[in-house]
Amino acid sequence: MKKLISLIIRYIPRPVLQQVSPLVMKGFALINQGNEVECPVCSKQYKKFLPYGRIARENALCPNCLALERHRLMWLFLKEKTNFFTQDLKVLHVAPEHCFIGRFEDLSNLDYITADIESPLAKVKMDIHSIPFPENTFDVVFCNHVLEHVEDDILACSEFNRVLKPGGWGILQSPVYNLEKTLEDKSITDPAERERIFGQRDHVRKFGKDYAERLRKSGLQIEENRFVKDLPEEKVKRYALAPDEIIFVCKKGI
Repeated sequence: MKKLISLIIRYIPRPVLQQVSPLVMKGFALINQGNEVECPVCSKQYKKFLPYGRIARENALCPNCLALERHRLMWLFLKEKTNFFTQDLKVLHVAPEHCFIGRFEDLSNLDYITADIESPLAKVKMDIHSIPFPENTFDVVFCNHVLEHVEDDILACSEFNRVLKPGGWGILQSPVYNLEKTLEDKSITDPAERERIFGQRDHVRKFGKDYAERLRKSGLQIEENRFVKDLPEEKVKRYALAPDEIIFVCKKGI
């Protein structure tokens, strides 16, 4: 199972996966019925979650809503630490995740816009290097696991800073590795070499522990929030969260 999932993720294009995965997962949802773990996003319970990742992680993917560890943590953070579910907000969601789209669209307090350069799930086709909205448009911006793919991550973040309203905030997650400094080499264009150096064929950099500091060059304020450390151990286990996951919360720079 783990080897099969790794091969599928590696070679099937993301837009195809986004359309096909929900149907395929329905069978796995039936097989995995139980009550050992629970997804806070969709409230479904299972014996365990499915493995997921190029090097497959155990107990990672909810077969019902397709939430991963980071999505389950983000949902809890939004619920417990923000006004996302209660205040009238204009939201830009870049590369929207399947587990969130319908649920966010159903929230009557949100003016919710999804955008991506290629995803069939997004309503607006958009390059984040040049966001087609005026400055001070959005209260909230989400952009998760995208910045490792784009040509200029600092330019993209400066665009987020531009379109955020004063007091606006967002969440900008990316894979962060145990490197002192982000690894980047624009001369590497071969997909196989990119996979070897950066971990994935369509990655153009490998973020290190300087991730927050790097993004601050865009003008954004970046907070490294360790919300998961405040959660009870039984909750972390029940929701199958990554115990060291950092939530990178951005705020519009002055």
